[in-house]
Amino acid sequence: MANIFDLFRKIEKSEAALTGAPAYLVVGLGNPGKEYASTRHNAGFLAIDHIAAHAGAKIDRVRFKGLTGEGTLCGTRVLFLKPQTYMNLSGESVREAAAFYHIEPANIIVIYDDVTLDVGRLRVRGKGSDGGHNGMKSIIYQLNSDAFARVRVGVGKKPHPAYDLANWVLSAFSAEELAVLSKMFDTVERGVELLIKGDLATAMQVCNGAVPC
Repeated sequence: MANIFDLFRKIEKSEAALTGAPAYLVVGLGNPGKEYASTRHNAGFLAIDHIAAHAGAKIDRVRFKGLTGEGTLCGTRVLFLKPQTYMNLSGESVREAAAFYHIEPANIIVIYDDVTLDVGRLRVRGKGSDGGHNGMKSIIYQLNSDAFARVRVGVGKKPHPAYDLANWVLSAFSAEELAVLSKMFDTVERGVELLIKGDLATAMQVCNGAVPC
């Protein structure tokens, strides 16, 4: 039988690991303000709220030009961040949070909207370009790196090529589209957990192959 004091020491170490500084930064992109709450550009905000709630975190503390909350995923302490700078300056918030906790790009995960994917479709990548997304462009510039994981959440293609892109991403989801998205957020969460575990290949398999229903 294990010594009771050894068991207590293991518990103390485990608790210390969970209450220490965040080892990962999980970012959801969007625009602040009630008028943007259910718009396509705020898919990242919607997803991270879902994940944080399951991790026992409330993203309501004002820090780093954003709203933050701390929780645990897969036994790892995580800082959840919703930049409040508006989309085009999201990188300022991400840089400040990462610098404060000495979190390297390899331990940053960004969730954001993608207009090239149907509503609810997902894509996970370990690194890459901004793909024309202004929030990602800002983050890559501020971090001076594109070597961080990202989860792209499909918000639907423009109704027709001539439709203004800015108007499209700032348009509201329909009730049916929001229902589809909400069903996919568990899959987004699973992908983020796998990324934290260092299993990019499985995260890609789980998310990239998921079909909205």
